[in-house]
Amino acid sequence: MSKVGIIMGSTSDMPVMQEAIDILKSFDVEVEVDIVSAHRTPDKLFDYGKNAHTRGINVIIAGAGGAAHLPGMIASLSPLPVIGVPVKSSNSIDGWDSVLSILQMPGGVPVATVALNGAKNAGILAAQILGSSNQDVLQKIVDYKEDLKQKVIEGAKSIKK
Repeated sequence: MSKVGIIMGSTSDMPVMQEAIDILKSFDVEVEVDIVSAHRTPDKLFDYGKNAHTRGINVIIAGAGGAAHLPGMIASLSPLPVIGVPVKSSNSIDGWDSVLSILQMPGGVPVATVALNGAKNAGILAAQILGSSNQDVLQKIVDYKEDLKQKVIEGAKSIKK
């Protein structure tokens, strides 16, 4: 069974991160959700980063706002792929501080980064990563993309009437 760990810096990130949870569940991917603050719970961060793979997690999605150190710190500790979700928080500078904190990682510590508040895309990307070795998840991605295509085709037809 494929499993994605979804972590965020605080409960205030949950409305954004819920989109990753929802899309992954729609693909029948198991999710483990937790709050792990890079600045307020560093011991928990270290434990999570070093041990997530031993608990059956295959991909980590980490959402964070403001200084947004969580995705990069997890990536520095874990052998798993990490997808960072910059969250526009109340203490953010239009979200750019979060985007750049996650995007500008040093060589050797990659973090795949999605758009500001782009948790849905993070979930889809995690499923695509899982789908490279799980045919059931891959087929769900194929079906999802076909559904997206059909919605565009139907929308084009409706405006021509």
